[in-house]
Amino acid sequence: MKAIFDKVSNDCSEITTKAYSTSFSLGIKVLDKSLHNPIYGIYGFVRFADEIVDSFHNYNKKELFKKYKSDTYLGINNKISLNPIINSFQEVVNKFKIDHSLIESFLNSMEMDLEDQNYDKNTYKKYILGSAEVVGLMCLTIFVNGDQNKYKKLKPYAMKLGSAFQKINFLRDVNDDFKKLGRTYFPEVNLENFSKSDKLKIENEIENEFIEGLIGIRMLPNSAKGGVYLAYKYYYNLLKKIKKIPAQQILAKRTRISNFRKFTILVSSMIKYHSKQI
Repeated sequence: MKAIFDKVSNDCSEITTKAYSTSFSLGIKVLDKSLHNPIYGIYGFVRFADEIVDSFHNYNKKELFKKYKSDTYLGINNKISLNPIINSFQEVVNKFKIDHSLIESFLNSMEMDLEDQNYDKNTYKKYILGSAEVVGLMCLTIFVNGDQNKYKKLKPYAMKLGSAFQKINFLRDVNDDFKKLGRTYFPEVNLENFSKSDKLKIENEIENEFIEGLIGIRMLPNSAKGGVYLAYKYYYNLLKKIKKIPAQQILAKRTRISNFRKFTILVSSMIKYHSKQI
C-alpha cells in the first residue's frame, strides 16, 4: 500500500535526522507536530547529498551524486521514488510547492564540493546561498504554509540566519574541511596562517547576520518560532564558544556543545518562548 510506503519513507528521514544531528532533532521536536515530517524530509534529503560529497571517498562520488540528482528530479516529477529519502522529500516539495530553483541551487553547491576549490568572494557567496540559505527558504516555505506575502517578508531574514549557521559550521569544521578534505571556504584567508583578525572578521559577519535573523524569528508563525529560536540559540552558543578559542587552535579540533549544555539551551529557550520573551 502506498500509504505504508510513504510512512516508511518519512520514518527513514526521521531516523536519518536523529542519527546525524541531535541538535537539529531537538529543534524539530519543538516545532508544531504538523511540521515534523516535512522538516525531517528536507533534512534527510540534504544530509544524504552532503554525505555523498563529504564521506564516500572510496567510491565514485561524482557518479553517485549524478544518480542522486537524477533520481531527485525523477521522483519530484513522478511524485514517487523507490529511494525512501527522496520519496519523503518529493512529497514535501509537491505538497508545499517548493520552488525547484531552490533545489537546483542546493544541488549545484553540493557539486562544488566534488572539486578542489579555493573560494573567491563570488563563489563563496554562491556556495553559502546554495548550501544553506536556500535550505532555510525551503523550510520557510513550509513554515508559512504557502503564504507568499509572509514568505517574501521573511525571506531576507531566513537567508541571513542560514548564512550565519553555515559560517559557524565552517569555523567549527575547519579542521576536517581543510586538513582532511583540502577545502578552504573563506575567501582571501590563508588557513595555514589563520590570524586573530581573520577570525574576528568572520565572527563579526556572523554576529550581524544573527541580529537580522532574530528579527525574522520574531515574525515567524507560532508553530515554527520555538524550534527556529532553539536552533538560533544553539548556534549562538556555539559561536560564543568559538570566540574564546585562539585562531590557530580552531584548526586543532572540532568545536562542540556538550549534551548537557544542549539540554540547558533547550530549557532556557522554551522558558523564553512560552513567556513570550523572544
